[in-house]
Amino acid sequence: MAAFRDMEELSQGLLSLLGANRAEAQQRRLLGRHEQLLGRLLETQDGAEQRLREILAAEQEVAQSLLDAKERARQGGAELRQLEAELRAAGAEDAQLGGSLRELSRELEELKELEAELRGQERALDEDTTVTIPAAVYVAQLYRRVSEIEWDYDCAPSLVKGIHHGPRVAQPIHLDGAQLSRKFISDYLWSLVDTEWRP
Repeated sequence: MAAFRDMEELSQGLLSLLGANRAEAQQRRLLGRHEQLLGRLLETQDGAEQRLREILAAEQEVAQSLLDAKERARQGGAELRQLEAELRAAGAEDAQLGGSLRELSRELEELKELEAELRGQERALDEDTTVTIPAAVYVAQLYRRVSEIEWDYDCAPSLVKGIHHGPRVAQPIHLDGAQLSRKFISDYLWSLVDTEWRP
């Protein structure tokens, strides 16, 4: 660029020296043309430098974009590896849960079989007790009619409570089985039964 400026100054010096004679006019035209060409050349050079600066800036932007893309790809690769590890862990957990589910299904089948067996036993028990329950109810009703004792079934298991509806007055019964012998309680209860015949 400095060389072009020097040539321009030289051209101007030559124009001033040749200004005295007639050939100067032609030389002036040539030098003027030369000066125009130099001006265009300088403008072109300035434009080229501007374009070069723009290209360099664009290259830097592309290089930065490329670096950013490489960083994103690296991060994406790390995330992908982490997701693959999580997928493997989930697969292992799924296999373990599948084993647990099979075990629970087997236990459920065993429980269903046991339930069916218990239902069968209940049906058999119901068939067995169909005859004995009325007999037991009959015996209890007969005992109540003979003994005239109304039992309190809500008391503690060690207590014997109820009301004896005797021939004369109702008499409460309250015996503690923890303090009295079974024989005494039995004898006492039998003593309450009226032995007098009543049609």
